[in-house]
Amino acid sequence: MVATKKNIKATKKFEKKHLKGVLERRKVVAKIKQQTQIKEKKKAKRVKDAEFIKGPADEANGAKPAVEKAKKGAKASEMSVDDFFKGGFEILDKAEPSKAKTAGKLGKRKRGQTEAQDEASDESGSEASMGENAADVGSDEEEDASENDLGMSKNAMAALAEKDPEFYKFLQENDPEALEFDENADFSEIDELSGSDEEDGQPKKKQKKDKKSTDAEEDDRELTQAKVAKWKQSMADTHSLRTARQVVIAFRCAAHLNEADEDTQQRYTITDPDAFHGIVVVALKYIPEVLQHHLPVKESSSGKLYVNTESKKFKTLSMLVKSFTSSIIRLLSTLSDEATLKLTLSALQPLLPYLLSFRKLLKVLIKTVVAFWSQSASTDATRITAFLVLQRLTVVGDKGVREVVLKAAYQGLVQGSRLTNANTIQGINLMKNSAAELWGIDQSLGYTTAFSSIRQLAIHLRNSIVNNKNDAFRNVYNWQYVHSLDFWSCVLSEHCSPLKEAEAGKESQLKLLIYPLVQVTLGAMRLIPTSLYFPLRFQLIRSLLRLSRATDTYIPLASVLLEVLNSAEMKKPPKPSTLKQLDFAVNYKAPKSYLRTRVYQDGVGEQVIELLSEFFVLWSRNIAFPEFALPVIIMIKRWLKETRKKGSGNNNGKIGSGIVLLVQKLEANAKFIEEKRAKVDFAPNDRSQVDAFLKDFDWEKTPLGAYVVGQRKQRAEKQKLMEQARKEDNKKRKEAEEEELAGDDGNESDEDEEDQEDEDGEEEDEDDE
Repeated sequence: MVATKKNIKATKKFEKKHLKGVLERRKVVAKIKQQTQIKEKKKAKRVKDAEFIKGPADEANGAKPAVEKAKKGAKASEMSVDDFFKGGFEILDKAEPSKAKTAGKLGKRKRGQTEAQDEASDESGSEASMGENAADVGSDEEEDASENDLGMSKNAMAALAEKDPEFYKFLQENDPEALEFDENADFSEIDELSGSDEEDGQPKKKQKKDKKSTDAEEDDRELTQAKVAKWKQSMADTHSLRTARQVVIAFRCAAHLNEADEDTQQRYTITDPDAFHGIVVVALKYIPEVLQHHLPVKESSSGKLYVNTESKKFKTLSMLVKSFTSSIIRLLSTLSDEATLKLTLSALQPLLPYLLSFRKLLKVLIKTVVAFWSQSASTDATRITAFLVLQRLTVVGDKGVREVVLKAAYQGLVQGSRLTNANTIQGINLMKNSAAELWGIDQSLGYTTAFSSIRQLAIHLRNSIVNNKNDAFRNVYNWQYVHSLDFWSCVLSEHCSPLKEAEAGKESQLKLLIYPLVQVTLGAMRLIPTSLYFPLRFQLIRSLLRLSRATDTYIPLASVLLEVLNSAEMKKPPKPSTLKQLDFAVNYKAPKSYLRTRVYQDGVGEQVIELLSEFFVLWSRNIAFPEFALPVIIMIKRWLKETRKKGSGNNNGKIGSGIVLLVQKLEANAKFIEEKRAKVDFAPNDRSQVDAFLKDFDWEKTPLGAYVVGQRKQRAEKQKLMEQARKEDNKKRKEAEEEELAGDDGNESDEDEEDQEDEDGEEEDEDDE
């Protein structure tokens, strides 16, 4: 009995003195393991995205490596569309493996982590150090290398000139950017430019006073609101370069505010939140104005914007521009407020003409802006602001810059569309519609990049057909592939329409890509023709309907929809179910619980009726509509006859009535066209008259057009009600979670009080003993 009591006392003593520390150490170890797992997941995602966009390094059918293929293969611009689906697919534009660069940025260890890592060494091993470093080292080594390789310091450049003058001379001739100063330079050369602007018109006594006041300011390391206001007034009145230098240095300190580095001490210390906000706003607003005043952006006779890079001012101010841009990139990674993000991204637009000479920094900037444009956490306003930066850069940049922007935008779209649901679909559609504009700025370059990407999609489809093993089809049946096909449909619909071609006065170069895109899309939707993937088929049909509507191109889609009607899912009687209706807009695969149920059959039937009506209404004014619709009408009537059989048919009155109404509208429209063409006086071989038949007649006034307009209104109202219900459900769920959290907090406080009472009772027992 005594031993048991001692054990209880020892346990309680341990809980009182040591349990908290042990739990904290365990949390630290768990956090390190979690960071390692997150790093591995991100690495796997990047590898998967790279394989999706550029193709796997080694093809599964024993092909040679992609690097060797790229050497032997032809360029995309030299290939014709007829060669598109010929054998021997090769991956185009495969980048050569870059030289290995190590960007080691060891994170600073916290005091509380030292003991925990020593205890967890047996459990986690080397993963602990990897996880710790993962918090500080960037997710992409190439990005870190680009950020850290923005230039040399002045001392390193002088040492290189002394030790190896021949290599220094080689760098001057071939890579002068490598010899530029780094972003931590103090811009002392700018004082020489600003001195002539400010001090020449002042008396010597006043100059001495100014120098004394400047020295006093430099001694004062604390950044205050008064100092920021003084700088703001100076730049607004005189566009002072010396003040701009101080503002850039202070802005750099603000961007690196939360970084603890003992080796490099920041020029200014910022403790006042208002001073931090003030220096950020002043720098973002006035530094571009000062640069425009001293080094204006000019426009050539051809309308091209440029900056005189040969002048002494540009060579001196280039350090300031690079430091300011690097600080903006660093600041963007720490911001979460929408208004500040918009302000910071907007400040990049006037800086773009100055950055065209710094390709390494420009690539890092493009990658950062694309990340904000494509990530699901960004709001629509942030996405639009980031896109305007990309659009501006595409306009002012040369062909090389445009190619980098287009490839980065497509890669960001593919990565950002991995997760698609009711909350993210709106942002993904915004990305697709906005990015489609970039491919029309330079159509020759747009054709090359679009051809390469569509061809890569064809390679994925071909590999899934040839290597039909296990889950090979999953390389095609995923959201990234579906959104990629839909995106290229948006691009071609935007720039290949007759109206756009009439404005340009010539045929679009991108029009040659319509045929290969349609072939790849039709092949993808028929890869797995089961009812499980009917939602994916409907997604791709909508993409082709958009393309057909915008470009006046006939795409045979009726047969694809009739295959759905003739499937076992739509012919056999369904099972009763209480499942909620499936949202086909945010699903490419139906859950297995929905198969053979009444809910799923009704939803598929509604989609078939909608898509058939949308397909036929495109040609409702065509002179050949009666002959065009007749085979489909016959097959639909045959299907209706089979479904009405007792025992074997589905006996679904809801779908049957909807399809009967569609057949009636098709027949009425065919009769309407027959009446109109009975009055014409030209022969069928008169192509111009055939194309002009009912050209000026509104399609909404045709029998089928009026039916489609009414159906669209009903679907819009239904979608609005579903959106309201979804928002209410989300609101209720959040309120329930908050109540649970509040209840848990109350329970924890009650438990703490009970524990305190138990401890007091134990102390009393010990005193009694």
